[in-house]
Amino acid sequence: MTQARMVAFVAPSGTGKTTLLEKVIVELKACGLKVGAIKHDAHRFDIDHPGKDSYRLTQAGADTVLISSSETLALVKRQTESPSPEELAAQYFTDVDLVVMEGFKHSTVPKIEVHRREGEPRLLCRGVYHDPTLLAVVSDEPLQLDVPVLDLNNPVRVARFIMERVLQGGGQQNKEMSALGFNRSLLNNICR
Repeated sequence: MTQARMVAFVAPSGTGKTTLLEKVIVELKACGLKVGAIKHDAHRFDIDHPGKDSYRLTQAGADTVLISSSETLALVKRQTESPSPEELAAQYFTDVDLVVMEGFKHSTVPKIEVHRREGEPRLLCRGVYHDPTLLAVVSDEPLQLDVPVLDLNNPVRVARFIMERVLQGGGQQNKEMSALGFNRSLLNNICR
């Protein structure tokens, strides 16, 4: 299978990236897509907890601990630096059509910026710096930009935009997605 397409949702903390992504994922799944998600965390985090066997194995010095059941799998891997989104997708997301990411604002992955009227007035990708990978801005107010501005309260439109621009982008990418069955009729007939 070819590497999954990727799109990163970026914004300052507290803007509502996760809330929007939850809604967009529901819409993408309704269109029959296999969707993966990556959350970038700029800080140290732990998913394992004291007292659990997996925690004890990690504390004993295991470099990689995999927890597996019939329904889920979790991987705890020690690393010296954060892998790129492309490396993460290639390593862990070969079984999905699309990887949506939260964060990775400095990556080369295509981006959708989330903006709220009551939040930070300057955009990250068209204010703090000019990011050529910005595909669109999702906002609750009208903005004049060189990229499309989508309604924050319309996750169906955001999902359709991703399918049109990321999954059906044209050229070789369009041929690959057509081979997988993604075409205009899918957008118009299957999706809500």
